Amino acid sequence: MARQRLRQHGFSLIEVMVAVVIFSLGVLGLVRMQATAVRLSTDARQRAEATFLADQLLARMLISDPATASTFAHRATGAVSCAPSGPRSTNPALLDWLAQVTAAFPRVSVDDQQVIVNGADVTVRLCWKNGENDSPHTLEVNNRVQWP
Repeated sequence: MARQRLRQHGFSLIEVMVAVVIFSLGVLGLVRMQATAVRLSTDARQRAEATFLADQLLARMLISDPATASTFAHRATGAVSCAPSGPRSTNPALLDWLAQVTAAFPRVSVDDQQVIVNGADVTVRLCWKNGENDSPHTLEVNNRVQWP
C-alpha cells in the first residue's frame, strides 16, 4: 500500500514537459493569430483610405468645369499592374490630390497612380505597397461623372 501512494504522489518530469509543450504551442498559435489580425486590419484600413481618396477625386472632378475634365487624365495608358504610362497631369486639383495620396500611403509613387478620363467615364487606379513580400495592392474605381 505504501508503494501505491509513492507512485501517485506528484508529477513526473515527462508530464511536466508535455504540459509545457502544449502550453507553448497554444501561445504560438495566439501570437500568429494576432499577427494575422493586425495584417488584415492594416489592409482593410488602407483599402478604406484608398476608396475615400478615389471618391474625393471624383468629387473634385464633379465640382470642376466640365471643359477641364480631360486635364484630370494622369498616366492614362499602359498596363494595369502599377506601371501606367502616358503623360502626367498638370491639373492643380489632381496634383493636390496626388500629394494627398502620397501623404496617406508612405510607400507610393505619383507615377504609379492612374486616372483615365474618357468623356464622362472616369477610372481611378490607386497602387501602393505594403507588407513583408512588398507585393503591390491596387484599387480601381470606375464612375460616370454627371456634370450639372
